[in-house]
Amino acid sequence: MKVSTEKLEGSQVVLNVELDPDEIERALQQAYRRLVTRLNIPGFRKGKAPRPMVERHLGKEAFLDEALEHAIPEFYDQAIEQYKVDAIARPQIEIVQRSSPTTFKATVAVAPTIELSDYHQVRMTEEPVEVTPAQVEEALEQLRQRHALWEPVERPAAVSDRLTMDVEGKVDGRASLNEKGIEYLLQPERAFPVPGFAQQLEGIQKGEERQFSISFPAEEKSELAGKEHWFKVTVHEIKEKRLPALDDTFAKGVGQGFDSLEALRQQMATDLKAKAEQEARVRLEDKLIEAVAEQAKVDLPQVMIENEVEQLINDQKERLGLGQMRLEDYLKIVKKTDEELRNELRPSAQKRVIRGLVLGKVAERESIQVLPEEVDAEIEVIAQAGGEKREELRKALNSPDARRSIENLLLTRKTKQRLVDIASGNVPTAQDAALSLSKGGAGSTQIAADTQKEGD
Repeated sequence: MKVSTEKLEGSQVVLNVELDPDEIERALQQAYRRLVTRLNIPGFRKGKAPRPMVERHLGKEAFLDEALEHAIPEFYDQAIEQYKVDAIARPQIEIVQRSSPTTFKATVAVAPTIELSDYHQVRMTEEPVEVTPAQVEEALEQLRQRHALWEPVERPAAVSDRLTMDVEGKVDGRASLNEKGIEYLLQPERAFPVPGFAQQLEGIQKGEERQFSISFPAEEKSELAGKEHWFKVTVHEIKEKRLPALDDTFAKGVGQGFDSLEALRQQMATDLKAKAEQEARVRLEDKLIEAVAEQAKVDLPQVMIENEVEQLINDQKERLGLGQMRLEDYLKIVKKTDEELRNELRPSAQKRVIRGLVLGKVAERESIQVLPEEVDAEIEVIAQAGGEKREELRKALNSPDARRSIENLLLTRKTKQRLVDIASGNVPTAQDAALSLSKGGAGSTQIAADTQKEGD
């Protein structure tokens, strides 16, 4: 077997493979052994016909096709192993010449090449955060809303009430809804089950039955566009939200309880600041990764982008609670064609892939590693948060797949921290180390050696 390779843009490699006559002969003989036991050839018992009769029965072209169909994948595997081709996807194989000699071409995506710039020159700092009294009061109001009570009222339904009701719906005489005792928050902006439904219920009384029809929007991308939807609604109960007073009594009933409203307010200010600092840290990390990625050169295979597009689609479905839904049904919900959805997601997918590859390259360049004991410590933290199920959780997290996932998580975390340290000037550059060495500073030789290792 003779093999020549050719690199293409988009991190692809073409292998041009020429097979030796003895390799073709072995492939033909293997094809004969497979076929002879399956064919019924007149004048011969099954499995006993000689190879010339099998070839004549099938035809030489069909016999050769059978041999190549099974042999070429094996020859391809041998070629990529021999030439150390780091294939990351299934190849596209084309038979160039069938005989004298037999040649084929395999085009395959390979692991991308990544060239980093001098990211040690990037400088950024975390933006300062401030929590204002207005933000604390807004958070207190949100907490108050969450602790509101829903109490039955004897009056017509109004906006923001919660209704307990039965709903029956039909389109073109066919049932589309039949729900009993559902709770419905009466908000005009709600589009469920159709826009305008909530407005039809304003002023309805407890025990009242109301029938009405609403047209689906004409721009609806479904067979329901522009059709009349008939509803029958019977209200069983109307509740309104009663907000608690913001006072010391309220504070004592929140969480594990606070001595006073002022103590609750101080804790909320502390929590808001911690959250703001965490968000600022995430923004800094994102900016740093983006800066390093923008300066890097990445030859990215298209297959990695398409795989990431699939992952983004699955992520969207999971967020909507539609993880097991077929793609064609999901497309109806998001009102997009398959091509529209993929074209929309492709730029984000490409960005995510590049950022991940660049971060991995930084980890490699900086010799960042995660030790088994670090994985153990992280597992323990997660397990302790599991409460009564901590032992079950600890066992699950110690599986090989789970440990690898946690190791990757910690590697990403440590690499981001490394970039933050570099950007804030907490990691010496090669120039700093050289200057320290020239001044004869204590430990300068070791610093220079360490810094050189980091820059390699």
